[in-house]
Amino acid sequence: MTLKHPAVLFVCSKNGGKSQLAAGLMRELAGDRVTVFSAGTKPGGSLNGQAVESLAEVGIDVTGEHPKPVTDEVLSLVDAVVVLGTEAKLDPPAGKLFEVWETDEPSERGIEGMERMRLVRDDISARVQKLYGELAISGQ
Repeated sequence: MTLKHPAVLFVCSKNGGKSQLAAGLMRELAGDRVTVFSAGTKPGGSLNGQAVESLAEVGIDVTGEHPKPVTDEVLSLVDAVVVLGTEAKLDPPAGKLFEVWETDEPSERGIEGMERMRLVRDDISARVQKLYGELAISGQ
């Protein structure tokens, strides 16, 4: 399988929150101009309800998404791998753009619940927009 658009894999530990946020935001921003995957190094059982709700607040529906493991097949397809947070550990794949985003963690400042999730979403959104600009330039 070959992809005709730049492809990115967003990874976090459980693939229930941050990587799903990034994937949903990139899909919304890029449409079919970027192929988007998300996965976890230790996939959980379900998506984080607050992550899903925070995306719904900005008009993004992730119904049908579920936590998935990182696979060699997906790694072979993508041009870029982004690890969100410090929990997930992944060796940089050869020949791929590789970034680790140490995302804002409002809980360290005592901010919890939906207020926390909105701040995390907005931090990831700004990073996704920057990455999309880089992918769009390199994909020309």
